[in-house]
Parts: sequence; structure tokens; C-alpha cells
Amino acid sequence: MSVIELTAGWYAEHRRDLPWRRPEAGAWGVLVSEFMLQQTPVNRVLPVYQSWMRRWPKPGDLAAESSGEAVRAWGRLGYPRRALRLHAAAAAITERHGGVVPAEYEELRALPGVGDYTAAAVASFAYGRRHAVLDTNVRRVLARAYSGEQYPATSVSAAERSLAESLLPEQPAQAAAWAAASMELGALICTARSPRCDACPVAELCAWRKAGSPEHTGPARKGQSYAGTDRQCRGALLAVLRAAQAPVEVGALFAAWADEEQRGRALRSLLDDGLAVRTAENQYSLP
Repeated sequence: MSVIELTAGWYAEHRRDLPWRRPEAGAWGVLVSEFMLQQTPVNRVLPVYQSWMRRWPKPGDLAAESSGEAVRAWGRLGYPRRALRLHAAAAAITERHGGVVPAEYEELRALPGVGDYTAAAVASFAYGRRHAVLDTNVRRVLARAYSGEQYPATSVSAAERSLAESLLPEQPAQAAAWAAASMELGALICTARSPRCDACPVAELCAWRKAGSPEHTGPARKGQSYAGTDRQCRGALLAVLRAAQAPVEVGALFAAWADEEQRGRALRSLLDDGLAVRTAENQYSLP
């Protein structure tokens, strides 16, 4: 059996029951999940996703509210500009597509905040279209199983995309199933730091294992720091704005962070990104 067939069999037995994979989620549920899951683990996304979908079950429901409410509901997921982009995408879907998430890759790609991966993922997972869905997990599976490398390159290369497209089953439904299965394999088994090769359904066919599991020789892979960074400071200031139902005095806002220079820089960046607005002299709120 091939890598694709073995992975499909494994997925049928081991796939997680996630709300955005259920039929009732629809394309909107898939799109929301893809925005939330960017650089954020499933366990953190689940409660926010469920709350979000109860409040805004359709794109038009979200588009009818302010972008600030999207930022407030985003909570502590991190990278809150995603909330602004998702709100903008909901507005575009409402205005351009009658409130229905489009199925065509080009139309999805034209939505605010939707890149190649997200467009391919929504077209594939929500509509069963035939696309190469290249997220971090899929790329790692392809790098190991087919290219014999521990990790993929920092960004998608032409050769990597060509490989992914050459592997796609001809039937759209099977291609969509392969995308979901390979992603799940990368998330649960073929992980970045501690791959569970003993539990991998394609271990015997894996080019990386056959090569002796060689160490990565490319540029060092750097983890992202958070403690004490401007990003953490931004999050602390934004938490104050999210908790307030009225504009906040700058003094109360700055009480959330000790470093004066850093908090000033963080506030300016929140204003520049549209995550905060100045409502009066020394008063700020969500947009």
C-alpha cells in the first residue's frame, strides 16, 4: 500500500472529533477554525471557537457587529489582528457573496486575511475540492516521508509545491481526504520535536527513517519567545481594553505594564494595527 492509502486508513480510525470537521460546521465554521488555528494549538482554540460560533453562526452575524467586538471575543488566543481580518472577511462575504463562503479558490483568496493555505484548506475541507493544502504539519510529513528530510524549508518552495501537487489523488474527494489525513498525521504522530515513529502507519515507507533519521542541516529553527516581549506587553494592554465596556483612561491602561517605554511603544503599535482607537484626550477603546 502507498503512503496515501496507509495514512487514509489510519485517519479513519484515529481522527479527532473536532467541531469544525462536523457537517453542521459548514464552510463558515471551517473558515473560522482556520483563522483561529494559525500558530495556536487546538486545545486553546476549542472554547473560543465554540463561543464564537454560538454568537456568530453566519458571516453576516459577525459583519453586523463592530470589529472591536471581534477583538473582544478573540480573548487570549494571541495574534489578535486575525480577529480584525476575520471580521473583514465576514463583511466581504456578506457584501460580495450574499453571506455564503465561496467555494472557488480564487474567490476565497481574494477575501481579506486569506492566503494560499487558508483558501486551499477551506475549498478542500468545506467543499471537497482538489488542492494542495500545505500547512506546517502537512509539509513536515511530505519532507520526511518523501524527501527524506527532518524538516521542510522555512517557506514553501516551487519543488515542494510540485511534489505536493503530484501526490494529489485525481478524485477531488480523495484529494481532500488526503489533505485532512496528512495534516492529522503531522499533528498527532509526525510531530516536530518528538515524532512517534513506532506508531506511524507509514514508518516502513518513510524516506527519512530509511536514511537513518538524519538531523536537520539547514538554518537553525528558532522558537518564539514571549515573556517580557512587546507582544506580551501588547497583550496586557489589549486585555484591559477587552475587559472595559467604555473608553479607558491611559493611566489605567498603563497600570497593566511597568516598563514605560515598552508600553508606549505597544500602545502605538495597537493604534497602528487598528486594534485600539483614541476616543478622546488620553482615552482609548477597542475599535
